[in-house]
Amino acid sequence: MKLYLECSMGAAGDMLMAALYDLLPDKEAFREKMKRLGLPGVTLDYSTSVKCGITGTHITVKVGGTEEKSIDVKHGDGSFASFQVKQKNRPHASHRHASSYHEILDLISGLDLPDNVSENAISVYRILGEAEAAVHGAALNSIHLHEVGSLDAIADIVGCCLLINMLGVIDITVSPVCTGFGSVLCEHGVLPVPAPATAEILKGVPIYGGQIEGELCTPTGAALLKHFAVRFGEMPPMTVEKIGYGMGTKDFETANCLRAFLSEDGASDSGSRDVVCEISCNLDDMTPEAIGAVFELLFENGALDVYTIPIMMKKNRPAVMLSCLCTQDKREKLARRMLEHTSTFGVRISTCRRDVLSRVIETAPTQYGNIRVKHARGFGAAKLKPEYDDVLAAAKRHGVPFATVYNATLREVDG
Repeated sequence: MKLYLECSMGAAGDMLMAALYDLLPDKEAFREKMKRLGLPGVTLDYSTSVKCGITGTHITVKVGGTEEKSIDVKHGDGSFASFQVKQKNRPHASHRHASSYHEILDLISGLDLPDNVSENAISVYRILGEAEAAVHGAALNSIHLHEVGSLDAIADIVGCCLLINMLGVIDITVSPVCTGFGSVLCEHGVLPVPAPATAEILKGVPIYGGQIEGELCTPTGAALLKHFAVRFGEMPPMTVEKIGYGMGTKDFETANCLRAFLSEDGASDSGSRDVVCEISCNLDDMTPEAIGAVFELLFENGALDVYTIPIMMKKNRPAVMLSCLCTQDKREKLARRMLEHTSTFGVRISTCRRDVLSRVIETAPTQYGNIRVKHARGFGAAKLKPEYDDVLAAAKRHGVPFATVYNATLREVDG
């Protein structure tokens, strides 16, 4: 199952949850699961919403019967005193409290959820927590989360994680994210849009302000996208089976919705297109051992591939060009690691579009045991390859050459 999320009007937790819910065949099963979680005082209302003539789903999360709403601060809206009045009269202020990072993790861990749903929800909150810690210059264990720590945000995140699990989605592409612009009123006062935590989360992600004044992408929405996105960019080739519309609360001249495109299985034959970053530097004063250590470090930090190319540098010095490929969200981290752990004074960063074959792993039974085989196809090409580690282990176990096991696996698959 593949999913494309179109975020031309940003992303909030309730909008993403509504778009995913719109795709779900058995909606009653989701509603019952959310009820049984027992989040104190939390209720979800599901309704049909129309924005600019487009019909979709709106989910209202209420705590103690009241809905949380963000307050955009328009330019020329008044003095600081008017902001204080708005702050005082914010919706459901009585239900808001600052939760510590570990209190939230304990709450999620105690919910009746599949293990992978709990793990995803906790990972999303880690992204939020690290962003808040970075913005406030504090340690993760010492921060208290206000907006993102409230029960409505917990319901949004757990709901989205549960829906992705129920839909069976394993490959998510997200469009460039529109953040909006201007100012928004939050627990800490009037902040610029995107809010600092949102901006921190979206580092390495393609974003733009757009034409709408107001907060379109929230920290919760940004963290969900950051965690689940396999890639950011244009829609990949996919056979769309269903489209979900998650409607926002606010009304604009443009339809305030997040669209989710679901492909059940047709995309497996089509491949996909995405954007990766290439980070490179030239090295003429490092030993092979030291460069090998950097290889391992870059892979450990999320590089898709790492390689060297022999080059000649100034003063006729033999050297190597060290390069790594990574997704856009890993660009800053890997560039920093390359600067820290090599002798270079600078790195080059470029973006590359790539065509990627869709891959499926299957297991082939052979006389040497089960061997995993990678099947890849797309763009008119089809190929298969036995997994190196499985072939090598089987060859050692049976005392035969690597090629013997490799060829036996190919015969089994072809036969």
